[in-house]
Amino acid sequence: MDALLYWVGLVAVAVNALTGVLDAGRKQMDLIGAVMVGVATALGGGTIRDLLLDRNVFWVVDQTYLLVALLAGLMTFFAVRKLPLPPRLFLIPDALGLALFTIIGTQVALQWHAPWLVASLLGVTTGIVGGVLRDILCNDVPLVFLKGELYATAAWTGALALIAMQEMGVSGIISAWIAMAIVLLLRLLAMRYNVTLPTFRQPNT
Repeated sequence: MDALLYWVGLVAVAVNALTGVLDAGRKQMDLIGAVMVGVATALGGGTIRDLLLDRNVFWVVDQTYLLVALLAGLMTFFAVRKLPLPPRLFLIPDALGLALFTIIGTQVALQWHAPWLVASLLGVTTGIVGGVLRDILCNDVPLVFLKGELYATAAWTGALALIAMQEMGVSGIISAWIAMAIVLLLRLLAMRYNVTLPTFRQPNT
């Protein structure tokens, strides 16, 4: 299970760095700005999780994560900087990054003996904070707060599913892949069919 978390974590870091650079590209940022957004997107959620768990920050302990974030950001910048970027291109890899990081964050919290509800919310935190930082740095309203987007809800559903399956005796690896699929599927379906949560609206007076 530890090996799975490690390699999936590296993939998640690369994917989130890619989404950060793609979003920064829409704002026509230069190389340094785009890579900084990519690195913040890739490492932000896990950093907050580790600080809340009073755990050594993952990319400080193992610089491989930082190197992967930097390399993924640089490669994305030079690969796509002269291509026309559809405004919502980053949303598909963002959904994948959300799924990967949510399950990693939940599993790490469980391994540190966090209670199940805390572990699920730390999984959501790991999944969404990088995207929140990306959107703030790109001067956008974060997706998680935007018009009822099914974003954090998809992450929390997957985190709770992971915990429930492990409580029922499903192996850690199988439950992790199923939970990742749940988050990804919910997010993609919400994007495809415009599924949203109720929004707060004041009646006209």
